[in-house]
Amino acid sequence: MSRNSETITPPSRLRRWASSFSLQVAAGLVLGVAAGLIAAGIGPVSDDEPNALTTTLDTIGGAYVGLLKTAVIPLIVTAIISSITNLRHVSNAARLAVQTLLWFAITAFIAVSIGIALGITVQPGNHAVSGELEESAPYAVGSWWNFLIGLIPSNILGLDVSAHAGADGAIEASAGFNVLQVIVVAAAIGIAALKVGAKAEPFLTFNESLLSIVLKALWWIIRIAPIGTFGLIGHAVAAYGTPTLSALLWFVVAIYAGLLIVLFVVYPILVKSHGLSIKQYFSGVWPAVQLGFVSRSSIGTLPLTQRVTERNLGVPRAYSAFAVPLGATTKMDGCAAIYPAIAAIFVAQFYGIELSIWQYVLIVVVSVVGSAATAGTTGAVVMLTLTLSTLGLPLDGVGLLMAVDPIIDMGRTALNVAGQALVPTIVAKREGILDLDLYNASRKGVPFSESEPADAAEHPADTGQTTETKHSAEKETVRD
Repeated sequence: MSRNSETITPPSRLRRWASSFSLQVAAGLVLGVAAGLIAAGIGPVSDDEPNALTTTLDTIGGAYVGLLKTAVIPLIVTAIISSITNLRHVSNAARLAVQTLLWFAITAFIAVSIGIALGITVQPGNHAVSGELEESAPYAVGSWWNFLIGLIPSNILGLDVSAHAGADGAIEASAGFNVLQVIVVAAAIGIAALKVGAKAEPFLTFNESLLSIVLKALWWIIRIAPIGTFGLIGHAVAAYGTPTLSALLWFVVAIYAGLLIVLFVVYPILVKSHGLSIKQYFSGVWPAVQLGFVSRSSIGTLPLTQRVTERNLGVPRAYSAFAVPLGATTKMDGCAAIYPAIAAIFVAQFYGIELSIWQYVLIVVVSVVGSAATAGTTGAVVMLTLTLSTLGLPLDGVGLLMAVDPIIDMGRTALNVAGQALVPTIVAKREGILDLDLYNASRKGVPFSESEPADAAEHPADTGQTTETKHSAEKETVRD
């Protein structure tokens, strides 16, 4: 009897760790680095043909990113509509929206200031090995005029259709989504639905159902992130080896120094100054930060970011459903603040151009105001070219940095995600609607739970608080 009782025991700590999403992602990262080093050691089969291991890693990583991108457009549309219409459940919606945008701007200002200071101090452009770098025109160019014109949708789907001559002279058409236009269309639909009132309720119910379906599908994709991590990290190590890094070493060091300072110095100061636990913030947000690091997409990480913001950090769903999707498209301390600041200074130093005080001010203005140009997608080339064109710097300088962009984009996106969860937490605490019981809950290796907490939309909060949605019955949180 005693033997039987010994076999029916709670899961061991080892089994809990093995089921931890964070540990699985970390394992994928370590194995990916090892596989990448092996692939780099094998070397290419020919000048234009990588070895089989490198190709396999690229295929695995590319397939995972492709899965994330597949869900981007339906996620943006349903999430933006839901985020706007969910504000009808709080009486202080306007105040929450203003506070959110204000803190987006404050944290962006701090981040870009740190980026400028590091660019001036480290001088990465003066340390670059120019003989190993090649200039090239960027594949996308951002300008204020193009940015403003790009906000005007050409059709309700935000679909860009272009035609070009193929190799045989035939006209070939291609189509792609303009994410900024999709955001504008979705926001317009959400605002219109609010204005229509009761007649729009069936549509809003349908949108909520569709959003739940998209989030469920994305959740399945997120659960295989450790496999995607293995491929993405492995290919990055194999494809971007030491020769490339050595030429831009100081640039990479400056970028990651800025990212680490904001993540582990600035953010903790903001958390502590609002009377919250720094340890609880990091343990709560870390799963999303890990996925952001791997996926390099704030939009792709959005479901997990919103989940940890609500269920680990205690932000009410009626508010987080607005703030987190908005942050995933506009809150970019890594891509739109630190990176363009240091990169612009790098380009100026590389070409021997001395920046004026006014140009440094312009870097700050572009970073704080123009971050929506990044639109939550992988990469920050549009934001960098927007900065360079505003300063009058050579756009060909973008090509100097593209070799290491995938490496630094991992850190940029991780910081973006951390900030997208931080600001709603701070605002909720300032407004007295943060669930401190959830925020301070113990997190000790409990794996993910797929069960959803009660929807705040079913419990309108007239005072801006969560009334019955204190998650008393849903204390299971996303924990490391």
